[in-house]
Amino acid sequence: MAKVYIYKRFERFWHWTQATLIFYLALTGFEIHGSYSFLGYENAVESHRVAAWMLLTLIAFSIFWHFTTGEWRQYIPTFSKLQAQIRYYTLGIFKGEPHPTRKSVRNKLNPLQALTYLGFKLVMAPLLIVTGLVYMFYRTIDANNMVIISDIPLETVAFLHTLGAYLIIMFAIVHVYMTTTGETPTSNIRAMITGYEDLEDEDEDEETTNTQSKNTKTSEP
Repeated sequence: MAKVYIYKRFERFWHWTQATLIFYLALTGFEIHGSYSFLGYENAVESHRVAAWMLLTLIAFSIFWHFTTGEWRQYIPTFSKLQAQIRYYTLGIFKGEPHPTRKSVRNKLNPLQALTYLGFKLVMAPLLIVTGLVYMFYRTIDANNMVIISDIPLETVAFLHTLGAYLIIMFAIVHVYMTTTGETPTSNIRAMITGYEDLEDEDEDEETTNTQSKNTKTSEP
């Protein structure tokens, strides 16, 4: 095993800031819906709006970073070992079986993670952002008699925005659980804090493969 610098500084900043803003938006969003009262309706609305703009700014910077560094390639889905990865999470992990894929700097995400995060970026996040902006500027847009907006009831926009929020909350819960499936329950979280993670050396991995191959040949009649 070797300690590898896998998560860059901006990547960690983006991850934790995004998580904090999403958590805060969820809290203020539920207060706006009347689920509880803490800040007060007007303060909740105003702070929700400010946090939303902060999240949009962060997303803009993260998109720029992903494309300038080439990190966007991490989210290209692949069906190679996808079935094995699903089986690992549903059965293998509880039997102590080895992980079917090996993490590296170039491949930080396994096939199932890449597919899930791509869905987050292309479906859940856009749904929440678009409906949030329409919700925020609905009166202004509607005042200009834009047919596209005026034909959509505000209740529908609110429902879709809330749906997007619930989907992201579900994603966050699953994401937190999945962080506990590393070498230790806290190793993945620690890696996202320090940037370093213990990964198998290519030489070590090759040596293991050769050993297994020799053992197989020895056992043959």
